[in-house]
Amino acid sequence: MTKAGKLLTFEFVSLNCVSFFAFCNLSVFYGFYTYLGRIGIPEEWRGFLLGLEPMTAFALRLAVVPLLHGGNAATAMLVSLVMIIVALCSYSVALTIPALVLLRIFHGAAFVVLVSSSMAMVVHFIPKERSAQGFSIVSLSSLIPYAVMPLVVEFLLRRIPNEAHIYALVSILGLPGIVLLHGIRPRLRRAVEGMGSALVKRPTAGELFLCLRQRDVLLLLCVSLLLYFCHATVFFFMKTLVTAHGFGNPGLFFSISTAAMILVRLLGGALLDRVNRLRVLSISALLLSLCLVLLARATSPLAFSLVALFYGTSMSGALPLLTAVLFRISPPQLRGINTNLALFMMDGGYILGTYIGGLLLAAGWSPSSPFYASGGLALCATLLLLATREDPADA
Repeated sequence: MTKAGKLLTFEFVSLNCVSFFAFCNLSVFYGFYTYLGRIGIPEEWRGFLLGLEPMTAFALRLAVVPLLHGGNAATAMLVSLVMIIVALCSYSVALTIPALVLLRIFHGAAFVVLVSSSMAMVVHFIPKERSAQGFSIVSLSSLIPYAVMPLVVEFLLRRIPNEAHIYALVSILGLPGIVLLHGIRPRLRRAVEGMGSALVKRPTAGELFLCLRQRDVLLLLCVSLLLYFCHATVFFFMKTLVTAHGFGNPGLFFSISTAAMILVRLLGGALLDRVNRLRVLSISALLLSLCLVLLARATSPLAFSLVALFYGTSMSGALPLLTAVLFRISPPQLRGINTNLALFMMDGGYILGTYIGGLLLAAGWSPSSPFYASGGLALCATLLLLATREDPADA
């Protein structure tokens, strides 16, 4: 455990650096749909291949988390980092549908093991009295790559015409993660020993049934599914939309929107703890719906950039508030299982968003169609939030 009141320990910073490196490898795949077309993959397969990585996470998450313990968690992180390096270097030779199916499953398995292990341990280095600040830093370690890496990739694509070679180049970022993990393995092993939280054990059938009987929890889980569907659409189909409209660099959208997310988290994090969370969450979902429709209809780079700013602002409020509201309305004995279910909804949103978006494009619909569909789903999420009872803390 960390020393009382001390947040920025070597272990805490190191784990967040490992998380940063992991999300750097994920954030470079924003143009994967376009890449699949470039190597000759039929349109009807592209959405499936996009969603196969989160589909693997969905299938493995509950199987993986209960197996983590003090004796193997650090080792699991090291092995998964090596697996990620191998996966990133393999895209240049995986050029057929069967090879890509196997590679996406392998890559997804490596990523879910790394993130699950890291998140299970980082909480042990966050002092209770500084939890808000601690989790803000944790979220930033996953957000910053989305602001930086798409711009880096677009810069490299002018010199390296094949994304697969860029994926291999990014694999170098796994090496400092391996070095850091090797240095802190003894401390990590001690931190995980004796972990008895509901977050690291398989939920029972009785717990699942009890969760499904909680009306407001069920509504929020549906909202989570819809919002992550929208997020997946933006991340994986933005380059297709930008290319169709001739706006140039899709990395600019991610840099603007992610910068807005980071600023809101840094400057408004404390304020979000003092407002009516459910009300602000509803407004954020409604703003998100509007942003998605405006993205589909944007006619100039300036309009595109302005929508990116509003999109980042709406998502920066929606996602953390969704977690906070779900936590607060869940009975204490169900908070662990509800957190796991929320992670499943996240994976499910990415699976459905990529697969359905790919189907729409394969059927000949315009590049704007996935964004219109997501805008409608964000509006549905708003309606579900209006039907959800007030946060008990605000009632």
